[in-house]
Amino acid sequence: MNRRKLFRLKLNSRTLVLGERTLVMGVLNVTPDSFSDGGKYLDAESAIEQALEMECAGADMLDIGGESTRPGSAGVSSKEELARVLPVLQGLRGVLKIPISIDTQKSEVAEAALDAGAQIINDISGLKNDAGIGEVAARCAAPLILMHTRGEPRTMQKAPFARDVMKDVLQGLRKSVGIARKAGVAKSQLILDPGIGFGKSFAQNYELLQKMAQLAKLGYPLLVGTSRKGFLGATLARDGKPAPPEKRVWGTAATVTASILNGAHIVRVHDVAEMVQVARVADCLLSPEKRPKN
Repeated sequence: MNRRKLFRLKLNSRTLVLGERTLVMGVLNVTPDSFSDGGKYLDAESAIEQALEMECAGADMLDIGGESTRPGSAGVSSKEELARVLPVLQGLRGVLKIPISIDTQKSEVAEAALDAGAQIINDISGLKNDAGIGEVAARCAAPLILMHTRGEPRTMQKAPFARDVMKDVLQGLRKSVGIARKAGVAKSQLILDPGIGFGKSFAQNYELLQKMAQLAKLGYPLLVGTSRKGFLGATLARDGKPAPPEKRVWGTAATVTASILNGAHIVRVHDVAEMVQVARVADCLLSPEKRPKN
């Protein structure tokens, strides 16, 4: 079991230390069609309320997205995406004390979101869709999360999977890092995400979790998002039917623990209160000084 390397991430409001303890990122989808919470927080008022609840439950940061990237999803225009996320960001400005990440593949949305109070950009395409996101991150000195996706959400689970998933992810992430660095993003502002569930078979998702130490060798902090995903539904199937998203919380807890023990600095989750507890206990396995004294 490896101790995580420490990193310092500079936000415009503070510096986040990554690796001393696991940071929990709450997921807030302001969409009608996300796989787990689509439609629940589509109006700004309910989204703002949920954001504040996640902060109260112990989230260290929030990831707000206005475009579903579930398997089979079609994209939306920048205009539609901004119409969904800007009222939420504006409503949280000066109210929410934890930093906000904007989950987008569009430079126009990223820039407007940063102007409205977001401090981190999370690009699930790893700059494949819009390299301009790298330029926005560099210009605004914003941390940038680069995720690996094989293919694109609309077809990613129908296209052929990689024969060697770890090789595919390492190559893809190195390429994304290269684009970001060329755009002027500082190495110290990058976070990598292997993209669990994005163009990987169910078995490959487990393989990535098992072999995360190889990703840590790239020298960047790691974010992992397994929360309620389809491979857990398949693993927990009953009578031939996958477990629905809301019945995948304990499965998520197992993968969050595995992620932390294998090097994740940040875990991205829907069930914040539960996963804050999971992270706290998993951190005690990594760091003896965190264990309670008798």
